[in-house]
Amino acid sequence: MLFAATLGAELAALALQYAPSSELLWFVNLRIFGIFQRSHALLGSLVGIDGLQFFGVALPLFLLACLGLVVRARPAFTIATHLSAGYAGFLVYAWQYGVPTSAHASLGPVAVPTGAGLYVMATILGACLLSFAITHLLYFQAVGQEICALARWLRPRWTIASTAA
Repeated sequence: MLFAATLGAELAALALQYAPSSELLWFVNLRIFGIFQRSHALLGSLVGIDGLQFFGVALPLFLLACLGLVVRARPAFTIATHLSAGYAGFLVYAWQYGVPTSAHASLGPVAVPTGAGLYVMATILGACLLSFAITHLLYFQAVGQEICALARWLRPRWTIASTAA
């Protein structure tokens, strides 16, 4: 999901370069993929590489996850899942970072995107966190199976040692 959303944001920005007077493309770029605009601005202040969100973050994570699935390498898939959850967290941070702040007495304003931007952000966070949770559950299941296998292997040796004593 993160890969598709990042690809969509990059394609919308590219299409806007070719048709800068299109109201639909401005709406898509600013309202739907606004979260990526703020993260692009934050990343651009640190590293000035165009397309870094897609080519430097989303595409490598997608390829690592695909490699983990095809080769059945659980560590590669787990790393991709953890890093994608981290990138989704960065997107939320970038959304908060781009909000102008004013000093006043409050419990701390939290900027939440509205409309289509909220749905995109919620879908990305939900998919990443669901994948993160499923990966952990599968890992804990595999660890439990290993512990049970070790217990079955030790059980005959334990009964022999206890009857010999």
